[in-house]
Formats: sequence, C-alpha cells, structure tokens
Amino acid sequence: MFRFIEAVKEMYQSKGSKGYQRSQTPLALSMDVTLTQLRRSFQESADLTIREIQLSGRRAAVVTIDNMIDKQVLAEGILEPLLSYHFTDDTPEGYYRAISQRVLYTAELTELTSMEDLEDSIMSGFAALVIDGYDKIAAVGIQGYASRSVSEPESDIVQRGAKEGFVESVRVNMTLMRRRIRSATLKFETMTIGKTSHTPIALCYLTDTVSKEILTQLRERLQSIPLDTVLTAGYLVPFLEDEKGTSLFSGVGISERPDTVCGKLAEGRIAILVDGVPSALIVPYIFAEHFQSLDDYSNRAYFATFTRFLKYGAFLLSILLPGLFVSLGTYNPEMFPILMLNKIAASIAATPLSLTAETILILFIYEIMREAGLRMPQPLGYAVSIVGGLVIGDTAVNAGLIGAPTLMVVAISAIGSYVVPNLYAPSAILRLLLTLTGGLWGIWGMAVMLCWLMVHLCGKTSFGVPYMTPITPMSAVAWRDVLVRADWRVLSHKNERIQDLPGVDTQADREAEDEQS
Repeated sequence: MFRFIEAVKEMYQSKGSKGYQRSQTPLALSMDVTLTQLRRSFQESADLTIREIQLSGRRAAVVTIDNMIDKQVLAEGILEPLLSYHFTDDTPEGYYRAISQRVLYTAELTELTSMEDLEDSIMSGFAALVIDGYDKIAAVGIQGYASRSVSEPESDIVQRGAKEGFVESVRVNMTLMRRRIRSATLKFETMTIGKTSHTPIALCYLTDTVSKEILTQLRERLQSIPLDTVLTAGYLVPFLEDEKGTSLFSGVGISERPDTVCGKLAEGRIAILVDGVPSALIVPYIFAEHFQSLDDYSNRAYFATFTRFLKYGAFLLSILLPGLFVSLGTYNPEMFPILMLNKIAASIAATPLSLTAETILILFIYEIMREAGLRMPQPLGYAVSIVGGLVIGDTAVNAGLIGAPTLMVVAISAIGSYVVPNLYAPSAILRLLLTLTGGLWGIWGMAVMLCWLMVHLCGKTSFGVPYMTPITPMSAVAWRDVLVRADWRVLSHKNERIQDLPGVDTQADREAEDEQS
C-alpha cells in the first residue's frame, strides 16, 4: 500500500518536462543503402512505394507513400518529365542540379539531407527522388490524400459572418487565415511535435502586434512537450497552462472559426494550428473572452451589450441556482415567498429524499443523459432524449420520486450553462460543488467557496497575463469591450494589445524592477 501511495505521489509530482532530441542520420551515397534503410525503417510496410527508374543510364528511384499523393501528378508532373529528359552532365551532382532547376516545374521542392527528413517528407505526401551516387534527395510536394471540404463549424455557429470553419488539413487552415489577413505581417511557423506521431503544427501571429516574450515562451513550452503521440489539440493544453492544468478554468482558448482567430491575432494573440484537428488553440486567453462572439461585433452595440449581460447572467445562474435553492430550502426557508414556500414544502414532504440528495441526484441523471445523447448515434440520441424527458420530466414527478420545483431549478441551470458553451466543463463541476456546499453549510458555505473562486481567478495567469484582466487589474480602455460592447467608432480609436494591458508581466517590466531594487 505504501509503495502504491509513493508511486502515485511520484507520478503526480511536478517535474520539468523535457522534450526529445531527434538524431539526424546522414544519407548514404549509394541508393541501395538508402532504400535498404528505408525498407528497414518501415518494416516492409504495404503502403511504402518505391519505383526504380533509369535517367539516361543512371539509376534513380521515386519513393512515395500510397494514398498520400496525387498519382496523376506523380505520373504527369514527375515521371514523364524525368524519363523524357536527356541529361548531359553525367555526374550525380549534375543530375540533381538539372532535375531541380530544369526538369521539375513543381512549386514545392525541398532538399533532404537525412533519413529522418526523408521519412517525414514521404509521410507528409511528398515524392522523394533518390539518385544513385548522391547524398542529397529532392522532395516534391504532390499531396493528394482525401480531406474534408470547408464547411460551417457545428459547434461555433454565428448568424452574421462567414460560413467557413477549420478543417483537418493544417495547410488549408493556413490558407483560410491568409485570405482574411492579406498582410506580410501575418507569419506562420511550422514545427513538429510528438516523438512517434511527428504531428505538424503551425504558430500563427502578426509580427507587429505579438509579444516577443510570450512567443519565445510558447516556443519553449512546445519544444519541451515529452509526448510520443499528439492526436488532438487537447493533448497540448496542459503543457501550455501556467498552473500545470490544476485549474478548472483554462488559459488556452479554442475556436473553429478562422475569422475569430484572425480577430484574436489582431489583438496580439498567438494561434496554434494542429494537423488533423479542425480547430485552433489561442494563447493567451482571458476570462472575459468566453463571453464574446463574432455576432457581438456584427450587431448593433446596444443589442451586443444586452447579449453580454445575458451571457454573464446565464453563467452565474448555471452555477449558483441549484446551490441557492438547496441552501435556502434547507437552512433559510423563510426567505422564499409564502406561495413558493408552500409548493416547495409540499414537494419535499412528498419525496423520499432530502432536498440536497434530490438535487444532486437529478444533476447526475442529467449529466448521464447528456453524455449518452452526445456519444450515441444520432437516431438513438433522439430516443434517449425522449425517454429521458418522459422518465424524469413526467413519470418521476408523478410517482413522487423527485419534486417538480427541484427539477425546474436543475433544468434552468442546465439551459443556462449552454449559453456559454466554452465554460460548460467548469460550470458543471462548480454547479455540483456549490450544491453540495449549500446543502452542508448553507449560504455561508457558498459565500466562502465563491470567495475562494474569486481569489483563484484573480491569481490565475495565462503566459503572464492576468486571467481576469481587464476587470482586475483595471483597464479603462479595455472595459469598452467587457460588460458592454462599445460602438465601432469607439473601438477603432485604440487597438489595445494583450501585452499593453496592466498587470502583464513582461521582460521589460522585470528589468525595470531589478534596476529599482
């Protein structure tokens, strides 16, 4: 038992993450050696394709991965020009120079000098041309694997705005962003993470608005990720958090819309595109941004402000309403109006469980129904919704197992949590904790827990940026787009960047403090 406890402590003990250092194996002069090493690395995989050809008497080979390339482009754009060209320089270097400068007319042609680069290239949809007697390989981009077309995102819908969302291809996502920001300051940095998966990612930022310190810190965190495989963007989030993922709230945003991401880049944020993921990570991310949407900036200012108040109110209602209902019904029933108190008292007397147990039970049943409807196939999901509505909404109340007021409170709280979908996960946990706290210690226990929550949020940071900015520390300029959404004539006066907000810990600030001390 003690060994098990020690193993758990060691597993969760905070340790410095170390990235992997990938060795570089130089290419051999002999084509046979190179192809033998390649076959050994892929262990004679069925999708590895090697086509050996003769170039004016010199041996060569074209290496590809099946179904990762466009076969028509391979035949017409690579094999046909190579086999029909007459090479005059008989040296291997002369062959390579002629191929790269005169034979191939493709736009994407890179030079490879190691086996690791060769493996990465062919697995990314490149065709590698190996020339016998030369230790450099020309890789031609002829990607042609099947991918989903650009369509409207399902979970990030707007009434006014483009109906385009990110897809799984990182190259297509970069194009969607370039179409919206036609500026040379928009820069993409590509890198690879995952020791086994070698997942391509791209850092997107505007060079004239981004914080150089935050960008350097982000590069260091990404390069130190020790994961073997990265299959989705959620794998990266814990390594990008300042608190090592111990907070209910995340300092890393996520969006499926390229126009939303471009708007964040204009404010000095950095986006991370992961190949195979139809969304982008945004850092740093603050609390107020959860309540902002693209429709706020398309509608009139007064209606956008009204919507903001609805979102803040719905979030507070979703986490506080069940706890307040339980605490007041258990410890302070006199605070209810007389008619409401009579209904609640009659409901409690007719049900076998206490008010706290009844509310927590309904919350658990609702989460089970939500998870079942989310994971089941769509036709069965409708059946789950119907059965759940009949069993919980009508039969359980008529049978006297649960009370109608409690069911109404939980339903309103659940609907309110969907108004701000990005905060659903913390809302569900906080709703359950506050309900339990209200049932055990009443309204004063809830007050203590809310104070702890506010202290936690005010102390949380995202890449050195206070999570509750511009609420605290206060920024009068930034308040124009927090609780209210000012008119565009006001918003256009000053485009405040994230590193200019008060409380942001930058290198210049630390150097100034060191000089003063």
